[in-house]
Amino acid sequence: MLVSCVAYEDGKKLGDIEKKDISDYLRRPGCLLWVALFEPEPDELSEMQHEFNLHALAVEDAHHGHQRPKIEEYGDSLFVVLHTVEAEDDEIVIGEVNVFVGPNYVLSVRSRTRHGFATVRARCEREPHLLRQGSGFVFYALMDSVVDRYFPVLDAVEDELEAVEDRIFSGKSTRSNIESLYALKQKLMTLKHAAGPLLDAAGKLHGGRVPQVCAGTQDYFRDVSDHLVRINQSIDSLRDMVTTAISVNLSLITLQENETTRRIAAYAALVAVPTMIAGVYGMNFKNMPELSWSYGYPLALSVMAVLDIVLFHRLRKAGWL
Repeated sequence: MLVSCVAYEDGKKLGDIEKKDISDYLRRPGCLLWVALFEPEPDELSEMQHEFNLHALAVEDAHHGHQRPKIEEYGDSLFVVLHTVEAEDDEIVIGEVNVFVGPNYVLSVRSRTRHGFATVRARCEREPHLLRQGSGFVFYALMDSVVDRYFPVLDAVEDELEAVEDRIFSGKSTRSNIESLYALKQKLMTLKHAAGPLLDAAGKLHGGRVPQVCAGTQDYFRDVSDHLVRINQSIDSLRDMVTTAISVNLSLITLQENETTRRIAAYAALVAVPTMIAGVYGMNFKNMPELSWSYGYPLALSVMAVLDIVLFHRLRKAGWL
């Protein structure tokens, strides 16, 4: 589906144009075309391939989707794969944006993501002096928007981790804590798969031999790269914290089991003392002391009670009860 097809000249919007007029505007000196597609059909991509003279391999990747974040150079144009990250019902949904960047055009193909780039377009149109820099600045604005959307998701994961840590030390539902921590680890892995490869790819846009379409915008891409460094460092730190939290939770489970074992052993000792005395006098031998003594039964019960009371206080003092 075609979302928008807009022509710009000297940083100012000329207006929305029809697909059939794309070729005419591409031949127009100083004109920039910005086209946005959402989950296009194969024939729509083929049409854009013909209009913009896109490389067949790049179009094939955009058609099949599910590509790793990357930046590929085809002559004087770029093919870029970005992963969008959105939080939906406590789950992280990964979308994909394929961007074709040429000397005088930007074509974005968005898939599996709800949020578009209308705010990015509005931002660029409010800054014609920057939009005047051409397709390189539009590409930066799209990439910056995708990267900035990682931060709220990362903050939400951090908040979830803090909530799980509070539950761990309050001793509540150790099994659910393990499940929550494992789910957090999966979310962080998903974020890493989106941001990690993009960090390596972004380095090509501000250092060394910069692609021609990005010439003059290296400072902007350096800022995006800095954001990606922060995001990747935060992801690594949170993954370490999740691993530590899992270890702490397992250690607490072991401590609880040991505590339970000690309590059972203590109660068993309290039962064992009177059982031993009763067992001795229950052997029914003929010649045993105190069997015929009238105070033998009360004395045996008293000894049992006294020994249990002494043992109870000793175990309580040792922390077993």
